[in-house]
Amino acid sequence: MPEPYLIEFPQSGTPETGFISVVENSKLIPFNIERVFWTYATPESCIRGRHAHYQTQLVLIAISGSITVTTETQEGEKQTFELNNPNTGLFIPKAVWHTMEYSGSALQLVLASEPYRPEDYIRDYEVFRSIK
Repeated sequence: MPEPYLIEFPQSGTPETGFISVVENSKLIPFNIERVFWTYATPESCIRGRHAHYQTQLVLIAISGSITVTTETQEGEKQTFELNNPNTGLFIPKAVWHTMEYSGSALQLVLASEPYRPEDYIRDYEVFRSIK
């Protein structure tokens, strides 16, 4: 089972003119993108997530502000990632528990491998720990 890892997106531009980063299917993203959504106006230090997915894989990007992401694999390996650069994303494989804590100015973009399906969410931590 793959583990979460950071993805560095190409960046072009200058401080005088600004920058652009591009995401394309099959280039850097390890899945076809089926859904895109974003979170914003999240209160400072609010913790969201607290779930895993049976099938969905994600890439999280902090477009602005910072997001502290904590992941846990089914083997119990925990990692913490600080997303604070808009050209860096975090790949989260399926079946990885994750939480996100936001700065007050955080804008998070999420690329997902699956359309939204409530039954794909594992929201109970004990159920997550029991899945093999």
